[in-house]
Amino acid sequence: MSKIDQSLFSAKGSEAKQDLGECPQCQQQLSVKHSKSGPFIGCKGYPKCDFLKPLHENESADVKVIDGSACPLCVAPLVIKKGRYGFFIGCSDYPNCTFIESTNKSEDTELACPVCQKGQMAKRANKFGKSFYSCSHYPKCKYVLNFPPIATECPECQWPIMVKKTLAKGEVLYCPQKHCGFKKSPE
Repeated sequence: MSKIDQSLFSAKGSEAKQDLGECPQCQQQLSVKHSKSGPFIGCKGYPKCDFLKPLHENESADVKVIDGSACPLCVAPLVIKKGRYGFFIGCSDYPNCTFIESTNKSEDTELACPVCQKGQMAKRANKFGKSFYSCSHYPKCKYVLNFPPIATECPECQWPIMVKKTLAKGEVLYCPQKHCGFKKSPE
């Protein structure tokens, strides 16, 4: 009645269709294994045999060669690459040269960190691309804000900065201190 091949959904059916070859160390069958980092090819003779290789060994992470650019370490052309945390710029002569440059530069806001008074609040992005603001002296100072800081003192608790949130009603300034909770509309 069903036109769907049910062997696709059984573990035995999918294992039998995979022919990944033999292990070069012990000649046992290779199979797809799963870890928290993702799938990989490993030997069925594990733990006696510890052979493994990436599932996509020949897949290139290079996206585009940057014309007219040169690596500052080895003078090879620079390439835009895609890694597990997003895009970055790296040397095309990898693994001989390990130069990397992030495409996500932090932007200083010119506001002093209210906690350590030494660093400045800088705009950064997490691995998913979401922006946040943190002290430039991280990891010594771990002060973080999720919204843009504004150089306005809180009238209620005198905290040196406030944050600007954009809501459906418009923009609102909030005090970032949990115990304060002061908010107002910007002038």
